[in-house]
Amino acid sequence: MATVSSVVGSSVPQIGPRGSWKESKSPVNNSVIFLPRRSAPLTRLRSHQLSVFSPTRTRYPHELGNGRLGFLRKKNNSWKQFTSMLGEPVTEAPFSGQNACLSCSLNRRITRPPTKRSVPRAFLDKSAFHISKRCLGCTLEKHGHVPRATVGPDEPHAASTTWPDVLEKQDLEISYPEIERTELEGFLSSELPSHPKLHRGQLKNGLRYLILPNKVPPNRFEAHMEVHVGSIDEEDDEQGIAHMIEHVAFLGSKKREKLLGTGARSNAYTDFHHTVFHIHSPTSTKFRGACQDSDGDLLPSVLDALNEIAFHPKFLASRVEKERRAILSELQMMNTIEYRVDCQLLQHLHSENKLSKRFPIGLEEQIKKWDADKIRKFHERWYFPANATLYIVGDIDNISKTVHQIEAVFRQTGLENEAVSTPSPSAFGAMASFLVPKLSAGLAGSLANEKSSISLDQSKILKKERHAVRPPVKHDWSLPGSSTDVKDPQIFQHELLQNFSINMFCKIPVSKVQTYGDLRNVLMKRIFLSALHFRINTRYKSSNPPFTSVELDHSDSGREGCTVTTLTVTAEPKNWRSAIRVAVQEVRRLKEFGVTKGELTRYMDALLKDSEHLAALIDNVSSVDNLDFIMESDALGHTVMDQRQGHESLVAVAGTVTLEEVNSIGAKVLDYIADFGKATSPLPAAIVACVPKKVHVDDTGETEFKISPTEITAAIEAGLEEPIEAEPELEVPKELISSSQLQELRLQRRPSFIPLSPEINVRKVHDKETGITQCRLSNGIPINYKISKTEAQGGVMRLIVGGGRAAESSESKGAVVVGVRTLSEGGRVGNFSREQVELFCVNHLINCSLESMEEFISMEFRFTLRDNGMRAAFQLLHMVLEHSVWLDDAFDRARQLYLSYYRSIPKSLERSTAHKLMLAMLNGDERFVEPTPKSLENLTLQSVKNAVMNQFVGNNMEVSIVGDFSEEEIESCILDYLGTVTATRYSEREHEFNPILFRPSSDLQSQQVFLKDTDERACAYIAGPAPNRWGFTVDGKDLLKSISAISTADVAESKSDEQNMEGKDVQNKLHRKLRDHSLFFGITMGLLAEIINSRLFTTVRDSLGLTYDVSFELNLFDRLSLGWYVISVTSTPSKVHKAVEACKNVLRGLNSNKITQRELDRAKRTLLMRHEAEIKSNAYWLGLLAHLQASSVPRKDISCIKDLTSLYEAASIEDIYLAYEQLKVDENSLYSCIGVAGAQAGEEITCEDESHEGFPGVIPVGRGLSTMTRPTT
Repeated sequence: MATVSSVVGSSVPQIGPRGSWKESKSPVNNSVIFLPRRSAPLTRLRSHQLSVFSPTRTRYPHELGNGRLGFLRKKNNSWKQFTSMLGEPVTEAPFSGQNACLSCSLNRRITRPPTKRSVPRAFLDKSAFHISKRCLGCTLEKHGHVPRATVGPDEPHAASTTWPDVLEKQDLEISYPEIERTELEGFLSSELPSHPKLHRGQLKNGLRYLILPNKVPPNRFEAHMEVHVGSIDEEDDEQGIAHMIEHVAFLGSKKREKLLGTGARSNAYTDFHHTVFHIHSPTSTKFRGACQDSDGDLLPSVLDALNEIAFHPKFLASRVEKERRAILSELQMMNTIEYRVDCQLLQHLHSENKLSKRFPIGLEEQIKKWDADKIRKFHERWYFPANATLYIVGDIDNISKTVHQIEAVFRQTGLENEAVSTPSPSAFGAMASFLVPKLSAGLAGSLANEKSSISLDQSKILKKERHAVRPPVKHDWSLPGSSTDVKDPQIFQHELLQNFSINMFCKIPVSKVQTYGDLRNVLMKRIFLSALHFRINTRYKSSNPPFTSVELDHSDSGREGCTVTTLTVTAEPKNWRSAIRVAVQEVRRLKEFGVTKGELTRYMDALLKDSEHLAALIDNVSSVDNLDFIMESDALGHTVMDQRQGHESLVAVAGTVTLEEVNSIGAKVLDYIADFGKATSPLPAAIVACVPKKVHVDDTGETEFKISPTEITAAIEAGLEEPIEAEPELEVPKELISSSQLQELRLQRRPSFIPLSPEINVRKVHDKETGITQCRLSNGIPINYKISKTEAQGGVMRLIVGGGRAAESSESKGAVVVGVRTLSEGGRVGNFSREQVELFCVNHLINCSLESMEEFISMEFRFTLRDNGMRAAFQLLHMVLEHSVWLDDAFDRARQLYLSYYRSIPKSLERSTAHKLMLAMLNGDERFVEPTPKSLENLTLQSVKNAVMNQFVGNNMEVSIVGDFSEEEIESCILDYLGTVTATRYSEREHEFNPILFRPSSDLQSQQVFLKDTDERACAYIAGPAPNRWGFTVDGKDLLKSISAISTADVAESKSDEQNMEGKDVQNKLHRKLRDHSLFFGITMGLLAEIINSRLFTTVRDSLGLTYDVSFELNLFDRLSLGWYVISVTSTPSKVHKAVEACKNVLRGLNSNKITQRELDRAKRTLLMRHEAEIKSNAYWLGLLAHLQASSVPRKDISCIKDLTSLYEAASIEDIYLAYEQLKVDENSLYSCIGVAGAQAGEEITCEDESHEGFPGVIPVGRGLSTMTRPTT
C-alpha cells in the first residue's frame, strides 16, 4: 500500500492496514506506501503533547498497502483501541510498551506516524490522551565520557543515581551551583550514550543489519527488510512503480506463503525514500514442516522469505496484472477528501522540490501501462543488498547464531557478476544521506569516503553501493534572511469540505540529537509548547471560542528530510477570521512573555515523571515498538538510547535548564508566526487554507463561501495587532478532596464492603489463577481489581455505567451523547475551574477519557502510582460522580459540534453510505446514528443532564482497576472515594429501553447513494442481524439452550462409544465444556469472523480483483439482546456492484465451500497470539473485566476469563457452523448500500431532518475514522 503521511495535516485520517490486531485477518500482507506525514520522529513536539517521548506506532494517515482501513483508530485519539478476547472495547495509551523516552523518542519512524501525545487532562470525550510511559529516576553522576561497548558504533553504558531533588536544586533560576560554565559546556557537548544491547554489522555485499534482543512478546520476533528506495527515485514515466514492486514482490513470494501456517504475519509499505517488507513470527512452531530448521527455528525461513521478496522476486505477468488491478482500486479507495487535502498541503510545502510531485501511489495512466520488463528494470536498479538494511528485534538469545543465520541466507545475494549500467544522475532520486543508517565502526565506515579506494574486485561486490547515499532533497529553508520572496497564502476549495482550516508552515534542517545539549534543546521546546497548548485549550474552553482547535506541531521527518513547524487552526467557516486572530494572538503572547515559573516547574516535573515511568517499563516494550523507534532514529541520524539511558540523560540535562533559556529557544520556534511580515523573521514555507465551496447559513441555507489570499493575510496581521498581556500564575490544587473533607465523608457515609450477593455471604472473592478480586461497596457499586506488575508504578481504571445511547427515549433523542460531550466540554467539578482541574491532572499525570457508547457510558483513567497519582485519579472520579458542574456554554458547544457533524454527512461518501444502511437495517432508530438538527433543537441543558446522571447510580455502575498497587492501597482508595459516593439504586423497571428492532423485509434492503465529486470512487456496506455475545437474539430467543441440548446428545453418544481412546475423551470433555459454556457464541463468532475475513480477501480482492480493501466485522453487544455484522468493501464505480455480489457469495458460500481444519487452526492461532501479545497490558485486562459483575450481563463470570484459551482450542468446525447458522444472510435479512462518487454520479445526497447521519462502531469509514461520528477534540 502506498502511504501519504505528512506532518502537514493532523486532520488527515489514516489510510492503510488496521492496527496490529487486525493485520492477521488476511493471510496476505497489508502493504503500505508512505507519503511523508512529517511524522514525529525524534522530536515530534506538539503544542498538546506533554511527553517528550514519541507515541507508539500507528500508521500514518496515508499509508498505502495491501491491507484494510483501521476503523478502530480514531483521528485525534491518542489512545490505541482494540478489543479483548471477549470482544470488549479496550482503550490503551499508545505508549504501552513504547520504547522511547524524550531523548530516545525524539524521533519516530516516518513509516508509522505517531499518534498525538498530549498534556494529561480530564474530560476528554472520545479523544483520550496518552500517559506516556515514564522512566525511573536516575541521573548521570558524572558527566564525563563513559565506557563504550565493543559492538557497534558509540554504544556506551550510562551510570546512574537517583534524581528526586533535581528540581529543588535548580529552583528554576538555577545558576549551575555545581558546575562551572566551562564544565557545563563540556558536558552539553558530550555525546549521548548509545543503546547497550543494539548490535550492528554489515555483510561483504553491503547489507547492513541491526539486532536487538527483546523479550516482549515472548517467543516472537520482528524481521524488517528496509530497501532505501521509494517514490522519490522514480523517473517521470515511473510514478508509482516502487509501490507496484512492493505489491508484486511481496504477494508473489512462495516462500512467504509457506510461513502462513506457522503463526507468522507479514506486511509491507512504501514511502518517499523507503520500501519495507516485514514479518512478525514465532521463534519456533509446534507444527513441524519445511519452514523450520533442524532446531525448529523459524528465523532462517523468515530471512529466506525476505531475501526472495526483496532481492529475487518473480515478476510473473499474471501477478503483475493482479496487483495492477489491486493498486488501481487502492488509488480510488484512498482518494478521499482528506487524502486530497494532505496532498495539497505537501505540494505547497515542498513546491520547490520533487517531494511535491512523487506521491507513492503514483499516476493511474502510468500504472495501467507498465509491463513486467519495465518493473524488473527498476528493481534491478535499486533493490540490492548494499542499498538495504535488515532489522531483527525479538526474543533472541544468541547474537552470534543470528549473525550466522543472516550470513548464511544473504551472503551470496548481490555478488552475481552481472553487468550493471550506470544510471543517469537524475535516477539517483533525492534521498538525503542522513537517511542511511550508520554502519558499524570498523566494518564499513563512510561509504562516500571509501569509494575512491575500492579495488576492482571490491567493486564487483559493492558495485551498486553508490546508490545508498544520494544527494539530499533541496529545500528552501525558513531561516532569517534566507529569502525575501513572501509566498501568498494558497487556497484549496472543494465542495466536499465542511469546515475551514489553515496551516502555516515553517521548514528548517533537521537537528540531530546526538549530544546532551541537543537533548536539552528538545526538552526546553517541549516545555514551551506544552504551555501553549494548555493556555489555548483551557482559557477558550471556558467561553465559546471562535475556533474548533488550535494546534502547534514541531516535528522531524525522515521521509522529507526536514523539520516542520505547523500552526493548524480549524473553525466553523463563519468564524475563520476570529479563529486566526486568536491563534496568532496566543502565539505572540507566549513568544513575548514566555512561560511562567509555575509552568516551567509543572511541565518539567511532569516530563521527568513521564520519563521515569517509561524507564521502569524497559522490560515491557514490544519488539515492534523498539524496532520502529530504531528505524526512525537511524533515518534521522539521532542517537539510539534505551529507556533507562534516555531517562538518565534527561535528568542530567534537566538540572541545567533555566527559565530564560526555555523562553529563548521556544521563541525561535514561534518567530515565523509572531513576527510575521518583519524583515528579520523567517518566512513561512507555505500558508495553505482548505475551505468549503458552500456553507450553511441559518434561515438561508447553502450559500457560496468566498475568501481570498489578501483576506487571510489581513486576518494574520490583525492577530499581530491584538493587545497582549503576560500570563497570570494559576493556583493549582494539590488535592480535590482534603483530608478533613474525606474524614467527614467517611463519618457520614460509613463506607464498607458487603457480600457480593444475598446467597453468598462473602465480602471479597479472589481468584488466584487470574489474580482478579471482586467485591461490592455498601452503596451498591461493584468493584473488580487486579494487581499487575507488568507496567511498573502504573495503573488504569474504568467506570462503566449501563445504559448509554440505548437509554435515550423518543422524546430525548441524542440526549446522552450530547450530555456526555457537555460534561467533557465543561470540565468543572465542585468549586474547581476547568483550568484547575486540567492542571491537577498535569501535576499528577492523570489522563481521563469520557465516552458514550451504544449500551453504556464509560470513563477511563490512566495514572501513575508515584506521588499519590492513584489517589488523585480516585478523587477526580469521586468529584465527577458527586459534584459535576453542568454549564450552558458547554452545552451550546456540544450541540453545535453535533449539528456541524450532521451537516457534514452529505460530504462524505463512506459516512453517507453507512448512515443510510444503518437507518434501513435498524428501522430508522436514531440511537445508532448522530442526532438530527430537529432532535438537537429539542434538547435542553436539564434534559441532557438528566439523561446522563440518571444512569450514574450505584448498582448500575461497575469500576475495574488494574495496576501496580498493593491490596491495602487499592482498597483504601476504593473505600475512601468510591465508598463515599451517594448510595442510589437503579430500577430496571424504571429504565426499560425502547425496543431495538431490525426492519422487516422491505424495498430499503438494497440502496444506493450518489455523491457529486471531481474524482470517481465507490464503496459499499453489507449488513445483517446476529445474536449478542451471550446467545440472545433481538426476537427474544436464548440460543444457548439449543446448544446445550446438542451438547447433552453428544455426551450420551460419547458414553456409548466403547472404543473411545483416552486422548479423544479429553478432547471431547473440552468440546462439551465449550458447548456448555456461556461464552460459546463469543468464541465461535470470533473464529468465524477470522475465517470469513480471510476468504473475502483471497476471493474478492486477490482472485477476482474487484477491490483493494474488504473486511468483515462483528458487533456483538453484551447488555443489548442483539448484534450485527458488516462487510465493508471499496471499489470503482464500474466494479462495485460485482464486488458486492462477490462478498455476498463468500458470506453465503460457507455451506457449499466447507470450512477446512487448516482455516480453523489459522483462525485459532491468530486470536490466541493476539491474546498472548496483549495479556501483559493493563488496558487489555480492563476489557476482560468489563461487565464481570453487571446485573444486565448475568452470564459473564470469572470462567469467561480463566477459560479463554482452552475454549478457543476446543472449538471444532461443527461449532463454527452452529454460530454461522445464527448469522442472518438470506435475502430477506441482509441489507446493502452502495455509494458512488464522481462527476457523473446519479444525484447529490441531500440531508433532511429525518435523514440521519453517523453510524455505530461497526462500519469502517475513510482511513481510521470512527464508524460512529462522535465529535473529537
